[in-house]
Amino acid sequence: MLKMKDKDKSATGDEPVVLLENVVISNEGGVLLKDVNLRLDRGEFVYLIGKSGAGKTSLLRTLYAERPIDSGSAQVCGFDLAKMKRRNVPLLRRRIGIVFQNFRLLNDRNVYANLDFVLRATGWKKKAEIREQIEKTLQAVGIADKIHAMPMQLSEGEQQRVGIARALINNPSLILADEPTGNLDPVTSGEIMQLLIDMGRQTETPMLISTHDFMMIERFPQRVVMCEKGTLIDTEKQ
Repeated sequence: MLKMKDKDKSATGDEPVVLLENVVISNEGGVLLKDVNLRLDRGEFVYLIGKSGAGKTSLLRTLYAERPIDSGSAQVCGFDLAKMKRRNVPLLRRRIGIVFQNFRLLNDRNVYANLDFVLRATGWKKKAEIREQIEKTLQAVGIADKIHAMPMQLSEGEQQRVGIARALINNPSLILADEPTGNLDPVTSGEIMQLLIDMGRQTETPMLISTHDFMMIERFPQRVVMCEKGTLIDTEKQ
């Protein structure tokens, strides 16, 4: 298991990690999503689907406070998004791990340095603890032997495993992934999706995974929520 550090109570108690009630989200063109209701508890794995432009990425950005809500109630990792002061946004983001489609690794640093950067930025100081956490996390995602490799020396699948390690390494309360298999071949996509599901089960970290890959959803069935007709629809409640 990965070393636990500074977990918030929303990740260890009975309160939902995410609770959105009647939320309205706008972009530059006007209202994008309205009447958004979503609850995400510990250990849940949820796919977020919808057509391009339907609001998936905007919803994810709202959850990590890059895009504000217009109205409604939004609780994420113990923070009230409607009332949260801007100075507290970094505190929220330290509790959220984000996996990107295009990996977003620091190409001038090796794998160890990429993860070291994240830990030091979130308050880890002791070299021995940092190294232990990096080694454990890379072991968990199956690339312990790539610890000194540069990103360009890795396959795309390996780069995404580093991206997942980066998201997991600070023991977040929530994982958000925006098309994490979008740039990968079918075999590698399956490996990455299985890894996300396995890590979610191991750590009990809830995951919200935006995807267009319906083959992955059929292969690894989980709860599905859908951005459609200007709102969020929970397919289990249809």
